[in-house]
Amino acid sequence: MNIFSIVLFVIILAVFASIHECAHGWVAYKLGDPTAKYAGRLTLNPLAHIDPMGSIFLPLFLLLITGGRFAFAAAKPVPVNFNNLRNPRRDMIWVGLAGPGSNFLCAIILSLLLKIPFLGFLSSLFQIAIFINMILAVFNLIPIPPLDGSRVLMGLLPRELAYSYARLEPYGFFILMGLIFMGLINIIFPIITGLCRMLGVNL
Repeated sequence: MNIFSIVLFVIILAVFASIHECAHGWVAYKLGDPTAKYAGRLTLNPLAHIDPMGSIFLPLFLLLITGGRFAFAAAKPVPVNFNNLRNPRRDMIWVGLAGPGSNFLCAIILSLLLKIPFLGFLSSLFQIAIFINMILAVFNLIPIPPLDGSRVLMGLLPRELAYSYARLEPYGFFILMGLIFMGLINIIFPIITGLCRMLGVNL
């Protein structure tokens, strides 16, 4: 992977990570919590969502250690006050699913655009974007706090278990990094590539 490819990958990642975060805030707003709106996070502008460590350093680091096979960006989490939601335990699930859902939707739309003839360079760009959206969707569904899958799981668990599980959040990043070094990517990468093939992208 040359420097141009890496920079392009990170830029596309930042764009779709921003869509992902905005989706969380928009669904939370529709379900009764205006926190993200008041914080100026209901926007697709990547500058509102970029975190220097999580959005730039982390994907570059992962690209380097995986030889360009995998990268993941962590944008600034959209603030959500779950107490404002009309049905906090149920709505937490929908807010959690909103981000990955937006990435699945983007990937499907891009796959339809791929069918347009004579795309030229855009064809490669769309394929990279589909791959990145699948990474964001699948990786975020891992049920480790603070990833979106943990929000879904917390909404499904009995209340006491959910509270106990939530206490893992301060250690979630370290748990995640440990699992990545132990081979987590080897488990989820075939899922990502399989979904990409379903949308007509062969990696």
